[in-house]
This record gives sequence, structure tokens and C-alpha cells, in this order.
Amino acid sequence: MTMGFNDPPVTLLVRATNWLGDAVMTTPALAGVRESFPDARIVLLARPLVAELFRHHPDVDEVMVYERPGRHEGALGRLRLAGELRRRRFDGALLLQNAFDAALIAFLGRIPERAGYPTDGRRLLLSLPVPLTREILERHEVEYYLCLLDGLGIPRPVPASLKLAVVEEEKEAMARRLASLGIEPGTPIVVINPGATYGSAKRWYPDRFAAVADALSAEWGAKVVVVGSTAEAPLADEIEAATLTPPVNLAGKTAVREMMALLSLSSFLLTNDSGPMHIGAALGVPLVAIFGPTDWRRTSPWTDRARIVRVEIDCSPCKRRVCDRGHECMLGVTPDMVIAAAKELLPAGPHAVA
Repeated sequence: MTMGFNDPPVTLLVRATNWLGDAVMTTPALAGVRESFPDARIVLLARPLVAELFRHHPDVDEVMVYERPGRHEGALGRLRLAGELRRRRFDGALLLQNAFDAALIAFLGRIPERAGYPTDGRRLLLSLPVPLTREILERHEVEYYLCLLDGLGIPRPVPASLKLAVVEEEKEAMARRLASLGIEPGTPIVVINPGATYGSAKRWYPDRFAAVADALSAEWGAKVVVVGSTAEAPLADEIEAATLTPPVNLAGKTAVREMMALLSLSSFLLTNDSGPMHIGAALGVPLVAIFGPTDWRRTSPWTDRARIVRVEIDCSPCKRRVCDRGHECMLGVTPDMVIAAAKELLPAGPHAVA
């Protein structure tokens, strides 16, 4: 049984997820919404980092920033945001984010039709609660959001591909920046992403990243760039110190859009299970992803240009932020395993993107 919006909405609010990787995995569902409602004005409500991700996105007409922390923080902030939504007179809301907060704000914003999964005790706040089954919960995250469309009678896009947009001006600015750091156009670029926001259990080891960086840069004639947040800069510094040929270290020095531009110019990405992994997949970057405590069946990169490296451990996937039994799942992944996966993925080596 399906349900759906009574009339095609003229203005539709889409509440984005809060994590970068999750947000990327919603983009096939977002494409389905755009195809089903081509004349609607689709406004994406997102926290600041995710809002940056969706700038210039072809399936979104406007990005509205949920300023939390900031002017939308706390009870008064939520009421302020709800008031802003009321003044916009949205016809419907599609809540990709699962929290009670998302449904409450849409309800207080007097949006007449509010669709989403009835998670986090919010069923009564939804006018269109889509049943969430165990079978849906066991699917890949991309499928999780596509099943929400199924429940609303919204056709899936074909193909159901990840989609992000980087404009030429952003690519050109990053190319100039790389050139100033000694990476000329036409040079293959290997990006190393050693961080993972969720927790330390998802992170492979800096010395092993360094060993792979040295091997691939020597074999492929590539330049290596290390990325990460400001909090992850110490990991990047360890990699830089351990490499025979020092990489360009941009950890803590790129905003979301700059990181996207860098990945769009990259030839290969080596990464943990993380937001940049999904961004790289959406931008078509060949990648090798190292998985340990997280479930590769649900959060693997949604692309055929990826290889996953993991080892079978009885406790994996435990989904813990911090390991309490020796980090066996990550210790078992060796540099040789990762190098072999990279060569299998790119047997002729990488191509320079720009």
C-alpha cells in the first residue's frame, strides 16, 4: 500500500540529513523527487556543512540553512525557524532526516502534508507516515531513502545514481591552488582521507596510509594530497612525517566546497568509511575504502568504481565509535591488501583529470 501527496506540491520542503555521507546517499531519492515534481520549487533545509554540499545541485532550487548552532538553536530557535517556514507557505515536506526534531519543525511550520518514516516517536506529527520494515532497515542506505519514495508512490530515478555538482569556477580555483603547491595540470592526484568523524574505531593507521601513498605515488607517478578536518590534522601530520616523499597536506585547510573541487580533479581516493568517501563516489572518483567496525553492506560507496578492503572478524560490524578489543578489524588490513585493491581497480594506473 502506498500513500502520497494529495496534489503535486508547488513548494516542497526537503529536510536533509545531518551527516555529509548520509546526505550524499539521499541524492538518488532527491533526483526522484525532482523528476516527479518538475515544476515544484524544491527547498532543501540543511545544517551549514550539508547546506554547502548542495550548493549548485541541479535537483534543488534553494538551500535554506538550519543555523544550529546559531540563531535556530534551542527551543526559541526552533520556534524562530518554524515561523520562517510558516511565512513561506510550503505545500508539503519530505523528511529525509529521521529525528523527532525534523517532524516537529515541519508541524510547527504549518506545512499541511508531512511525509517521512515514523521514527524517533514522531508518527503523530506526520500526515504521511511511511511504514518502516525490518527489510528496509537491512538495505543499503541509498535504498533506505529510495524505499521512502516507494511508500509515497514516487517513482525511483533510473539510474539511481549519486549526484553532486562542482562548478567550473571552483575547479579552476582549486587547480590554481594546487599549481601553487607544485601540482601542475596533467599530474595524476592521489587523495588520502585518513579521518572519520563518527569515531576512532573507523580509522586506519597513519603509517599504513603513508606506506600506500609512497607505493602508489612511485608506481603511478602521482602526487599525493592528504585531506581532513581541522580535528584530523594531527593524523595528516603523522602521514606527512612517515612518507618518503612528503605529500601536500591540506588537512584543516579546505572548506566543503573546496574539498569537493579537489576530489573532482583527483585520479584516485584512498579513504576510511566517511563523508569524503561518499562525496568521491558521487563525483566518479575511483576509490578504495577501508572498512572495519561499520557495516559495508549498508554504507559502502554506491559506485562501480570502488573496492572495499576489510577482514572477517567475529565482532565486525560492531558499529562502535571506539574499539574495546584491540581494533582487530583495522589491524588486519595491511598496506599490501590496499595496494593490491588499488591496482585491481586501476590496472593501467590512474588518469589525470585536469
